[in-house]
Amino acid sequence: MSSSALKFFMHSFFFSKWDRFLISGFLAGNYIIFTQMTSTGLLIVSNIKQIAKSLSVVEKYVNKIYIHLNVPVEKCQPLPTWSHLISQLYVDNNQLLSKSLCMNILVGSLREQGIKGLIKRPVDMLFSDGHYPELCEVIIQHFDIPGKPIYLDKAQSTDLTEHQNFKEANKMYDTVVVGGTFDRIHVGHKIFLTQAVIRCCRRLVVGVTTNQMSKHKTLSELILPVESRIDDIREFLTGIDASLEYEIVPIYDPFGPTLSDPNLDMIVVSAETEKGGHKINELRMKNNMRPLEIYCIELVNSTNIGLGPMEKKVSSSNTRIDLLGSRIKRPEPRPNLFDEPYIIGLTGGIASGKSIMCRRLLNKGAQVFDCDKIAHEIYEPGQSCYHKLIKHFGRTIIGSDERIDRKTLGQIVFNNPKQLEILNEIVWPELLTEVKKRIHDVRDKHQCEVVVIEAAILLNAGWDKECHEVWSTIVTADVAIQRIKKRNGLSEEEARKRIDSQMGNSEVVSRSHIVFSSQWSDEFTQQQVDKAWSILMQDIENRKLNKSNKNDSTNNTRL
Repeated sequence: MSSSALKFFMHSFFFSKWDRFLISGFLAGNYIIFTQMTSTGLLIVSNIKQIAKSLSVVEKYVNKIYIHLNVPVEKCQPLPTWSHLISQLYVDNNQLLSKSLCMNILVGSLREQGIKGLIKRPVDMLFSDGHYPELCEVIIQHFDIPGKPIYLDKAQSTDLTEHQNFKEANKMYDTVVVGGTFDRIHVGHKIFLTQAVIRCCRRLVVGVTTNQMSKHKTLSELILPVESRIDDIREFLTGIDASLEYEIVPIYDPFGPTLSDPNLDMIVVSAETEKGGHKINELRMKNNMRPLEIYCIELVNSTNIGLGPMEKKVSSSNTRIDLLGSRIKRPEPRPNLFDEPYIIGLTGGIASGKSIMCRRLLNKGAQVFDCDKIAHEIYEPGQSCYHKLIKHFGRTIIGSDERIDRKTLGQIVFNNPKQLEILNEIVWPELLTEVKKRIHDVRDKHQCEVVVIEAAILLNAGWDKECHEVWSTIVTADVAIQRIKKRNGLSEEEARKRIDSQMGNSEVVSRSHIVFSSQWSDEFTQQQVDKAWSILMQDIENRKLNKSNKNDSTNNTRL
């Protein structure tokens, strides 16, 4: 169907904005559109027992859902009595939700604000687990939601106030404070922050650790920048309750504003950080400030215990471990490259496991070009690079066999940054030219769909622009040092010098699309490769499908 015919079809039959969006995606056959679709829904909940069933339907339509507990305004207070129910809803439904659906439970609507307290951002679809046409109509008009509400269940609603826990301490505080890393908001964070929100009357202060403070954490290189984490926290908090004043600040020590702000009333901590709360009070009293009330929440147990070093609690460390072998960002368009073969640039520091990763990818069917081996080949007599090196460095670098003595050459350049720069200016372009020739041969002979360029210098040399995407391997400095000492016979000091001279893991990760780590079991490393390869194969298949659809669309337009 041509694009003009598609538009006529949708508008002639008066489809809503939402229907037209779905139909256009379906008829275009564009899988990428659907997987990247971002839409927000609002679910009115009046029957707690049906919420899991409701969410199973909702996740087919949207990837973010806000839950409004449909309680009469006069029954909403005191707020802390809802804390147990909200926490339990997060825990129970976290195991049922797919990774594609983000669920947030609204607090503002329980704060005697009515419709105004629901949500302060655009809503695409409205769902209800009961038949409330008047309420739904008011919400649709207030938020300008396209289309009609979707009623999921016409069963009788239940009195949600039955789930209030009046044994819970119901005191609320003017100013509440919390602190943490908050890397990639997960269900544990949502419970933690929500418990602070429902105990706060006016001002909530959130201290967010800087990346420097978080270096000791597992896979710290994958922790989002503090600015991004602050934005994520602000989006979550203003989404569930926009009535409070939020101060979200970076902190450079474990105490943050708790030792300087005399107006704080309460601190919310976890069972893991409760000792820190008491230490803060000890220091506040030394500074003649009143101690804070401490509210402690339990940790949330994790059900995701795989082959990796997963913690038993829900944590950001587990989230980062789960990211290994997954796409952490979408590849940028590379109009300078042919679609086939698909080129992966594989890089990483010394002793990070690049060679092992290459063997695993070779077993998957990729063609692997080891740039270190190719560099040895272009150093051979008669090669262009061979003559250029002799011309600049002289015949002192030639051994008795007329080959370049790499050890002698190394002694010249590695203690002389200027000479090292000249060596790179000679070798890197020659090496890239040879790699391109070999990729050209693969393309001409249709040998394989995927080519892997394994090069430690990939990012330094700017070769990431010659690849469709970059995959990298990382391990901790301690693991790398032990491997270098065992493999190369170097002292710890020599090994550390080599590590310190290369690009840091954080920069490598920031320029990568998929990251691996081989510092745990072989089985877990293979699991990462399997995951990455599955993503890649699906992506290649989608690219072929999109290309085919574009060709069909062009042919239909011509007809």
